[in-house]
Amino acid sequence: MVTRTRQRWLLLTAVSAGLLLITLDNSILYTTLPTLVDELGASSSESLWIINAYPVVMAGLLLGSGTLGDRVGHRRMFLIGLVIFGVASLAAAFSPSPEALIAARAFLAIGAASMMPATLALIRITFDDEHERNIAIAIWGSLAIVGSALGPIISGILLQSFWWGSVFIINVPVVIAAIIATVVLAPPNDADPSKRWDLLSSFLALVALVGLTVLIKELAKSGSSPLMITAAAAATLGGWAFVRRQRHLPYPLLDFTIFRNRAFLAGVLAAGFALFAVAGIELLTTQRFQLVEGFTPLRAGLLVAAIALGALPTAMVGGAILHKVGLLPIIAGGLALSTVGVLLIMLYFDTSMALLITGLIVTGAGLGAAMSVASSAIMGNVPARRAGMASSVEEVSYEFGSLIAVALLGSLMTAVYTATIDLPPGVPDSARDSLDAALALAEEGSQPNTPLITAASEAFDGAYLAVLIVVAAVLAVSATVTGLLLRHHGPGSALASAAPHETTAREHHANQ
Repeated sequence: MVTRTRQRWLLLTAVSAGLLLITLDNSILYTTLPTLVDELGASSSESLWIINAYPVVMAGLLLGSGTLGDRVGHRRMFLIGLVIFGVASLAAAFSPSPEALIAARAFLAIGAASMMPATLALIRITFDDEHERNIAIAIWGSLAIVGSALGPIISGILLQSFWWGSVFIINVPVVIAAIIATVVLAPPNDADPSKRWDLLSSFLALVALVGLTVLIKELAKSGSSPLMITAAAAATLGGWAFVRRQRHLPYPLLDFTIFRNRAFLAGVLAAGFALFAVAGIELLTTQRFQLVEGFTPLRAGLLVAAIALGALPTAMVGGAILHKVGLLPIIAGGLALSTVGVLLIMLYFDTSMALLITGLIVTGAGLGAAMSVASSAIMGNVPARRAGMASSVEEVSYEFGSLIAVALLGSLMTAVYTATIDLPPGVPDSARDSLDAALALAEEGSQPNTPLITAASEAFDGAYLAVLIVVAAVLAVSATVTGLLLRHHGPGSALASAAPHETTAREHHANQ
């Protein structure tokens, strides 16, 4: 007989496995992409969408799926998401063309969007004790960093012995185990058919968020394009229509009044800023050490795993002491500590491997604390009936933090490299396009073009340093902003605004 306490923690294992799958698939292609380009013959545009179809579609669906979970039940949404994710993983693994893989990645995003709000909502519903819930949410939050860090490592290991599709096949046994565990351990489905779910609002949210995501990516490039104009129109019109519709619905997809809670807002900002830093540092550090230092994909993945190594202990400690110290020192202090870590990376990435790893660990330690407690701030400052909505807001923040990092920091790195490389005489101007292009040109002759390799590597290191400066500045600003928002939240008041029985005036009117 499984005791109720043990059942809760076993259920946490199941939903954490679902979250781990979701975050793994955000980063697992970072080191797999060169192989995919060779095997499938993907163009540069197709390569971009092989990676981005997943987070773009997921960001667009998250708000709708979270609120739908409040209506049909979070257990049911989690199981549906697992099934879709498993089927989509098989489709991705055996995709015969870039177009098929892009479609499979979009299908994966549907499963992920169904699962992700349900994972956090099930924790909010299952863990009644505040102290236990803080620890459970801390574990959940730390997995966002751990999964992102494990992606490059797992893909590096698999590519040494198997074909590229294996990075998707590994999802299937985890999906099966999570389905069985959820059926056995999860509480009864908490469906509430009396709650209305507005399909049109969900569609408008999808249009606005996808439009904004594509617009951000296009703005990072030079010049305008028809796609940029279309994306701007979709984001503006979709967002305007969405906000206008929410104001007239008794059961809105997103109740904007929840952002008036300073602790909730600080948690949302901390989640987005933290994922911005994680995604930017991971993606560009793995590139730098593979291209400049000649690391294998596995070795580069192991290097950035130092972030997860630092994040795990502080995430656990943060959740355990939250009720004693409050939100302010853990969230704002964690972001400030991660700023120090990035400064160490900036100073020593090209001179001392030991100090570089120390910087990555310190960065992870700060981000792990901030992210785990950010989740507690978000879920602890809304009533249980808003669990799906709140978790959706947090996860949209996660996805946008990651998307903006990839779009803006990747473009910044390319722009600085292109502007600063000093090409040796006689080298074609195409070497300015990217470090890959320069290295390919350098190897064309019978002897490597050493001056070109040196010039390209130095320019790339300068671009990498510029990106780290931006990340450090963003983290410093985030520490200041969240500190100001949380300045009145001392020990014992971290979750004081949860108001589990609070009813909005809009809902009171609807219930009359």
